[in-house]
Amino acid sequence: MISIEKWGTLELEFKGMSDRNPFEDYAIQAEITNENEKKTVTGFYDGDGVYKVRFMPMFEGEYQYRVYGSFSSEEYTGSFTVTSPSEENHGPVRAHGFHFFYDDGKPYYEAGTTCYVWVHQNDDLVEKTLETLSKGYFNKIRFCIFPKHYLYNLHEPVTYPYEGTPCDMEGFDPESLKGGFKIREGNKWDYRRFVPEHFRRIDRAVIALRDMGIEADIILFHPYDRWGFSQMAMEDMLFYLRYVMARYSAFRNIWWSMANEFDLLYNLSISDWEKLAMCVCENDPYHHLRSIHNCHVFYDHSRGWVTHSSIQHKQVELTDQWRIRYQKPVVIDEMVYEGDINQGWGNITGQELVRRFWESSMRGGYAGHGETFDRPDGILWWSHGGVLHGESPERIRFLRGILEETPGGLGLKCVSGKSDETVATPEKSGIPKYFIYYYGNGRSSSRKFHLDDETTFEVEIIDTWNMTIENAGKHKGLFNIPLPGRPYMAIRLREV
Repeated sequence: MISIEKWGTLELEFKGMSDRNPFEDYAIQAEITNENEKKTVTGFYDGDGVYKVRFMPMFEGEYQYRVYGSFSSEEYTGSFTVTSPSEENHGPVRAHGFHFFYDDGKPYYEAGTTCYVWVHQNDDLVEKTLETLSKGYFNKIRFCIFPKHYLYNLHEPVTYPYEGTPCDMEGFDPESLKGGFKIREGNKWDYRRFVPEHFRRIDRAVIALRDMGIEADIILFHPYDRWGFSQMAMEDMLFYLRYVMARYSAFRNIWWSMANEFDLLYNLSISDWEKLAMCVCENDPYHHLRSIHNCHVFYDHSRGWVTHSSIQHKQVELTDQWRIRYQKPVVIDEMVYEGDINQGWGNITGQELVRRFWESSMRGGYAGHGETFDRPDGILWWSHGGVLHGESPERIRFLRGILEETPGGLGLKCVSGKSDETVATPEKSGIPKYFIYYYGNGRSSSRKFHLDDETTFEVEIIDTWNMTIENAGKHKGLFNIPLPGRPYMAIRLREV
């Protein structure tokens, strides 16, 4: 008897016909039922005559399945048992109000990073990336299915998504990038024949991330391309999306990003994006989180298919305004990266990146990390992964620990956003009272408080850069808290 845990991934494998194009000419489906749910899921071809069906059970108990389709003249039936989830398995992440929760109700406080094409690097580099991620700095990572061509990204990927051959790079001049995104001549791809090993590499990455409790924020399209993948016909894009949904949606740690910098894909209109998004909605039976990321122009995040705002902007003080505008969780996935490259989007200090993390968090949103140090080996975390060299990651982990102590389990909201302080309190008001005052670049020697005359507060001084929490005693009425006169300080008040 097959046994998997709730929110695990059942994988059924069958041999089938492959004399024609098995990606297009044959189909495999499964009808899966138990007393609480019934789903029909689409499978996919995985090469070498093998077809697979993946399924994520949402309930415990006994399930039955029936697998059928033109891939085989036979039907297959069977059953499996779903057990209770393991301690670290909380299910998929969902959006509720302005915040995120796992399916079991546990709050999820996003602290993500970006490594656009780490899965397309050599195996040693992939393993280094996973080793770095295992240190627990981040609980989400953004990355692409398609390879990337841009500054610091001029080499070929380990695999390609389609059968065919890439353009010849001999004599390529990187300065040609200044003319925009140009598809080089000589690419020859069959957009109806995938390369399974390319997608198996992503399978392995998603599973490794899942086992570390990290969400895989998969970027479906992007403009940084010399191979022509960003210029496919609409029918080929939809064909690709259906394959990706069939292959990955049964993993609990999936998020869908329709695009990185959608507004630079000039060949696609808003109606095109809506059509592509509807394809994702219709072919993901588990309804994972969905968004779309901008460069200059925001998408309308109030659209029904968008579950949360994925934003690129350096002015994080606008977080609470974006909450009001879209009435959804706000994730600033790109707020400029810690690094030293000769590009304005990748050369802020670790202190500034951490400040932006705190500022967005105190305003009821979430933030994204990236690192772009110009290394002699040409390996930049933001694209290739590997190891981290910056100062921000452990401070981001420290912040997430603070967020996870929010009472009420609903995350924070901003109650005051002055130039010299940002004040946050739990989204769910009530007892006990709880406030965090964040002072950013300010260097006060003390701060006065008078919230009321009745409540006694336990006061803590948080050094967000040095990652210390100092107990400053119990106070009531009007009181003054001395501070060390350096930036990046916060004060936390908790009702006794």
